[in-house]
Amino acid sequence: MADLFDTRAKSAKKSPLAERMRPQNLAEFVGQEHLVGPDKILNGFKERKELVSMIFWGPPGVGKTTLALIIAKSLDAHFVSFSAVLSGVKDIRAVIEDARQQLKYYGKRTILFVDEIHRFNKSQQDAFLHHVEDGTITLIGATTENPSFEINAPLLSRCKVLVLKQLTIASIKTIINNTLSDKERGLASLKVEVNENAIDFIADLSHGEARSALNTLETAVMLAEPNKADKRTVTLSIAQEAMQRKALLYDKGGEEHYNVISAFIKSMRDSDPDAALYWLARMLEAGEDPLFIARRMVVFASEDIGNADPSAIQMAVSVKDAFHFIGMPEGWIPLSQGVTYLATAPKSNASYKAYLSALSDVKEKGALGVPLHIRNAPTSLMKDLGYGKGYKYPHDHGGFAGQSCLPEELQSREYYKPTDFGFDKEIKKRLAFFKSKRKQEK
Repeated sequence: MADLFDTRAKSAKKSPLAERMRPQNLAEFVGQEHLVGPDKILNGFKERKELVSMIFWGPPGVGKTTLALIIAKSLDAHFVSFSAVLSGVKDIRAVIEDARQQLKYYGKRTILFVDEIHRFNKSQQDAFLHHVEDGTITLIGATTENPSFEINAPLLSRCKVLVLKQLTIASIKTIINNTLSDKERGLASLKVEVNENAIDFIADLSHGEARSALNTLETAVMLAEPNKADKRTVTLSIAQEAMQRKALLYDKGGEEHYNVISAFIKSMRDSDPDAALYWLARMLEAGEDPLFIARRMVVFASEDIGNADPSAIQMAVSVKDAFHFIGMPEGWIPLSQGVTYLATAPKSNASYKAYLSALSDVKEKGALGVPLHIRNAPTSLMKDLGYGKGYKYPHDHGGFAGQSCLPEELQSREYYKPTDFGFDKEIKKRLAFFKSKRKQEK
């Protein structure tokens, strides 16, 4: 472990810029101040030379691997790293045995860093449990996925979860400027000048990933033509060429999928078509299934608009059918029309809430008897028992007979309470009329 960073330094000239600029101590680390700042948890571990097993949860390129390396170096621990994508239970057993030997013969603790730990299945994760608990290894897992969903509860309970945040644009710019001024590992030894607008562009389009920013910077320097004085100037156009098109952060099977669809629905619910269109574009651009979006729009039309605009569900279903007929690349056009219509429509969740209220009574009171007067009476015995007796056919009474159709125990219940928005307001008037008629019938 002692020569880990020395080895990295010796091979620095052959390594990619992002690898060469990997911080070697907490003082060099940029970002994650809530974890590495003065009196914060990781600094505390370093100062006290103690450590607990941890899970680093955060987006790509924010320093999870780097922090694990720095912690291992500061504690003079034996450091073992492997990827959950490539390793199995057999590899874990070999690491455990090696850890025992390190502790027995050299008195060194082993820090096992597992990248993408969420990719381990249950049995692989279980293989760590005993050895984490008895102190044979100190586990540091790194994941981009929510540990609550992806890490087994027994293992999670033995680890401290530390959340790493996406790096800010200011932090990315600091990393870029540090790289430009570093003679040993960075670009200061070269005749390189990077225009401020190019730095701003790279920092903004790196989406909080230091690795992405440094890879783009390195590519931009390669693309810049040296002048007669052998000086290279990275302009905005060169930075744009180096950046190319970046894939958006969006995992269709992970947490970000649910975050973005939630933002999409809530934007329409809050009557914000601009935000809704942004989240729609985010999903489509990232490769989300457009029919999944269309299905959510149909649900939204009933749940959040309901009878305030009864045509909203017709619009949503039509959008689904239109996309199914057209497909991509032009299918975004009806989707966009539907989103703007639903976002600006009057909102009412009255029918949605009405069902939940009725469901609550069903669960609480069980299967209450159907009133005799609205029971069907297909046999003479049923007629003799009073089934259907006293039933008033509404069409014989102007379309409204005023009789109650609820069980006796629920006579006073009013589940459906329309709002004062859109067509809901007209329905509210009708219900008030029906209510007054019922009172007259009693």
